[in-house]
Formats: sequence, structure tokens, C-alpha cells
Amino acid sequence: MVYNFATKVFTARFRRMHDLTTHILNRLADEKNFLSGERLCQEFGITRSAVWKHIRLIRRDGYQIEAVTGRGYRLSAMTGRPVEAEVLPFLKCRYLGKQIDYHPIATSTNLLAKAMAVAGAPEGCIVVADAQSGGKGRMGRVWHSPPGVNLYCSLILRPAVPSIRVPQLTLLLAAAIHRALLELSPELEAMIKWPNDILVNGKKLCGVLCEMQSEPDLTHFVVAGIGINVNQSEISPELKGSATSLILERGELFSRPSLLALILNHFEPLYDEWLLQDDLTFVLPALESCALLQSKEVTIDQRNRILSGTVTGIAKGGELKLRCADGEALLVSSGEAHLRKQEL
Repeated sequence: MVYNFATKVFTARFRRMHDLTTHILNRLADEKNFLSGERLCQEFGITRSAVWKHIRLIRRDGYQIEAVTGRGYRLSAMTGRPVEAEVLPFLKCRYLGKQIDYHPIATSTNLLAKAMAVAGAPEGCIVVADAQSGGKGRMGRVWHSPPGVNLYCSLILRPAVPSIRVPQLTLLLAAAIHRALLELSPELEAMIKWPNDILVNGKKLCGVLCEMQSEPDLTHFVVAGIGINVNQSEISPELKGSATSLILERGELFSRPSLLALILNHFEPLYDEWLLQDDLTFVLPALESCALLQSKEVTIDQRNRILSGTVTGIAKGGELKLRCADGEALLVSSGEAHLRKQEL
């Protein structure tokens, strides 16, 4: 087992757990049978009374642990929070997600991940929060982040590519998330809206925000933020017409740890292949098959100008292919895309 790069925070009371408590929790999660107190003492070099102290801390965090005289301890129920002990059983990656820094509340997982990246956190580390007080999306928008229901996380990547290629990661992540959602719920009619959203029935379910530190010919790191509305049963009045969640669409609760692991499981092979390629050519058919804007008339707000035309596809560099009314073909690399009224 690989333990965390940074001290993890597990408690809903915002109490910082000792690293050793986290290690014992992860060890119990790895074991299907009972673990004796003596075995835990030997593995962690502590006394029986110390083992009991850590068991109580774990229980206070909401985990159910059976204690049977002569047999020891067994973890019998998880909390449903996307912490390392609950994500790892679903994870099939070689390096992504092996180190998870969990926070019950954070201003922004992207901010925390950037600080960790600057401090030298290795590629594949991920920051997860149960709630965010300052979550943000593209164009400086606020990402509403209520506690206990959704998935908010940021993945640290260190791709050895020129910075001009980094924006392609947004679509690559969207493709991985789309595959994970369909594996979790095959009936879900999810579509990717260029460049960074996933919609269901015309409402936003997921957003991706990639930020980087780089030089023109060298990328130091990328922080890829993901926000998914999972078990949020009520949407605020101002967002009711534009946002949705998995529980609202499917009528059932979903496992956040399982969803996070599925996303990483799908993203790692795509990312590995992308590092070997020069662009997104290898994944374009998949992207275009679930592209919300494909063949639609759109307007694109680039702040300093508005573009209008028909979407004809996605270019290998991740740009949106746009055919204007006068026949001019454009490659659009940034902006906020909106469907024309007749397409709604």
C-alpha cells in the first residue's frame, strides 16, 4: 500500500486524524477477515491500548468496526466518502489516485492541489473535498459545492509535453468521465459539451477545469479539477433549469468512491496513450460520437467577440470546427459555446 503524500483529513468535525490512524483504517479496509489486535500491534509497532485508541478514532469518523474477543477487528461498513480506504478497492490504476489527500471542506481542491504540486507532489496525487467554500468553474464562475453529496477533486499531472498541448487534457478527461458514467449507469444519456462540460437532458452534470504552471516548451504541472453532481437531490432555484445530478436523473444513490475510481481507471490509459501521440486523433471518434454540439448551430462567446456557425467536428488539437454562414471554416480554441435557439 502507498500512503498519502500529505497528512489526510478524514473527520466531518474537521479534526485532523493522525497518519497512523489512517494507516490502520487502510489496513482494515484491505482485509476481508478479522485482524487480531496482536497482529496490528506487530505491524504498526504499537501497544494494544494504542490500537484501541485508533479504533475509537476510526469509529468516531463514521466507520463501523466489529470487535470480537479472540478474533480482533473487522471493518464492516464504510462511510461513502471518497477517501483513500474507500476508493482503493475499486482502483485499477498503476499510478493515478494512489495518494489521496481528503478534506471534509476546502476552499477549492484546485488551490490545494496547486500548492501540493508546487511543493513537489508526484504525478497522480489527487485532492478530494467533501465540500468547497470557493469552488469555481470556467470563466470565473462559482461551482456550488454542498457537503456530503457530490464529487469534487483535483488531479496532479506532470505531462512532458509543450504547454500548447495541455488544453487537450480537458477533452481527454471529459472522455474518461463520460465512459465512467456509462459504466456506472448505461442508461444515462450523457453528452460532452465542448470544451469541458457533460450534460444530461440538456442540463449540466459535470464540469472540468484544467490549470497549469508552464513555460512555452515545458509543462511543470497541470491540475485537473473535476466537479460532478452525484447525490444532490435538490438544485438551487437559480440553477434548477441548467443543472442536474445523477440521483435526479436515475432516481438512485451512487457511490462516490466507486465513481472516482472509475474515472481514474478510464483516464489513465487515455492519458498514457495521449503522451505517446502528438494530438487527440486517437480519441476523436469517441469524442464526436457523444458531442452535444455536433452538426448544431451555435454562438461562441469569446468575450471580445461573438462567433456564429455550424459545428462540423472537433479538430485533432481539441479545437471546435466551425463553419460560418459565409462558408468560412474556423478552428475555435476557446470560448463559451451556446446552442442557437432553434437547436434547443
